[in-house]
Amino acid sequence: MTESLLIRDDDGGIATLTMNAPERLNALSDAMLAALKAEFGRLMEDRTARVVVLRGAGKAFCAGHDLREMQAGRQAEDAGRAYFADLFARCAEVMQMIPALPQPVVAEVHGIATAAGCQLVATCDMAVAAEGTRFGVNGVNIGLFCSTPMVALSRNVHRKVAFEMLTTGEFIDAARAREVGLVNRVVAPGALAAETRALAGVVAGKLGGAVKIGKRAFYDQIGLDLAAAYDHTAAVMVENMLWRDTEEGIQAFLEKRKPDWQA
Repeated sequence: MTESLLIRDDDGGIATLTMNAPERLNALSDAMLAALKAEFGRLMEDRTARVVVLRGAGKAFCAGHDLREMQAGRQAEDAGRAYFADLFARCAEVMQMIPALPQPVVAEVHGIATAAGCQLVATCDMAVAAEGTRFGVNGVNIGLFCSTPMVALSRNVHRKVAFEMLTTGEFIDAARAREVGLVNRVVAPGALAAETRALAGVVAGKLGGAVKIGKRAFYDQIGLDLAAAYDHTAAVMVENMLWRDTEEGIQAFLEKRKPDWQA
């Protein structure tokens, strides 16, 4: 990981990742994608981090791909198609690592989240946005339909809302983003960090194993038909119920005391 490009801070079971390229609005450059991939890889094996917060330094969360890099890739002799294919494959790999992480990932969003930056918000498990934040998949305004950002967006917001955003290139504000399901909470700009950490702290305080198994089941069952989804999640609950810490959690609830979890 390039320390200056992606900064990690761990505290109280919460790993905060700060994209630190404010001069480029934290664009998903080749280097930023590589840094995110490397850190997500480390988090896959991390047994101390219970929640991940993803944020951006400066005046924006993330403005999407680095257009200057993309233009340079286009102009490379006989390399344009190969460069773009590789770029979007690398981006898709990073995006798919987020739901695959054992820890819930909370986006802390301010300023703007556009194109692949909006995709990043949609990909995170939860999102808290500052009032005044704008969200868009506005590649169509420059002749580039946001086809890959569409994948996460269309799986999070109402279909007609997603299609309108994709075809008009217009922004929606934070209040509308919450209304259509893109973000969970909208807070005052000055309270963004504290409110995001408060949400992360609530999740971090739960039984880590239960959250981990639950996150995996959440994404697994979404792609199944109703009967298969119930079969799958019932098996997950059977496994979860047999844990020592789950037994302790139930007993503590019945006895009106705090559970003594070992994990």
